[in-house]
Amino acid sequence: MKSNLLSLVLLTFLPVPLRAQQGGGITMKIDFVAWGDEIKGLSLDPGAVKSGITALGFRYSTPVSYSGPVVMAIYQSAGSSASPAAKASFEELPSNLRPTIVEKPSSPGKEAAPKQGLALELEKRRIKEPTLVALAALPAAGCRRATVLLAPADGGTFTAYVIDDDPSRLPVGQLRIHNLSPVRIALRCNESPVKELDTRESMIVPAKMDHVIYELAYKLDDEWKKQENNVVKVRPMEQSQMIILKSNHSYFLASDGSASGFLQMVTLRRSPDAR
Repeated sequence: MKSNLLSLVLLTFLPVPLRAQQGGGITMKIDFVAWGDEIKGLSLDPGAVKSGITALGFRYSTPVSYSGPVVMAIYQSAGSSASPAAKASFEELPSNLRPTIVEKPSSPGKEAAPKQGLALELEKRRIKEPTLVALAALPAAGCRRATVLLAPADGGTFTAYVIDDDPSRLPVGQLRIHNLSPVRIALRCNESPVKELDTRESMIVPAKMDHVIYELAYKLDDEWKKQENNVVKVRPMEQSQMIILKSNHSYFLASDGSASGFLQMVTLRRSPDAR
């Protein structure tokens, strides 16, 4: 079975208000990660859509230097493969490509909720810029590095989620844990009191002897269920993060198609000076 401890960016979702499109430019390093299959042919410049940026599936890409507006435009060259269902509607995407962190459309037979915010802005801009596939609102100030997760959305576009990876917000030698699953979870780390996290909440845990030993449970149908006891290595000079998510993507499955548990765990380790 493939390890559930995989190199991946950990995601803390940042709000993406339209007003973020205003204001001056920013400069930082950007890492791209695909929620699912890798995404090729990306660019931050509509005139250079063959620049070859690739968002790797569930792990870091090569970082890219960015200088520009707070709302970053992401393009994809025509003919590049985003996923096996790049042009499908959200409803038609295979279940293993539907990230649970994306708000799903209305139930069948009901009118879909109108797009708003960056989703609406993306739809409008794509009329004149068909190679534009995502808009990402970056941290506006005091951030030297960010990661952008690209989750499959409608018609070959992507929903971009952003994490502020600045070293001042992610101390070395500690573990930041994020709940990106659709259920409430409970964690006991290094024998500390139990901490509950709702979806999209996070916590930072100091390491003991370069490790965090954790017990994980999740709440399903008003009942708590134990998932596992495990350990995460936390190196003293690295930024370490763990994401808890729900996915049946093949990346998390054994050769026989089985999963190791109801929830999946992924870890990120990186030197804050990594280029």
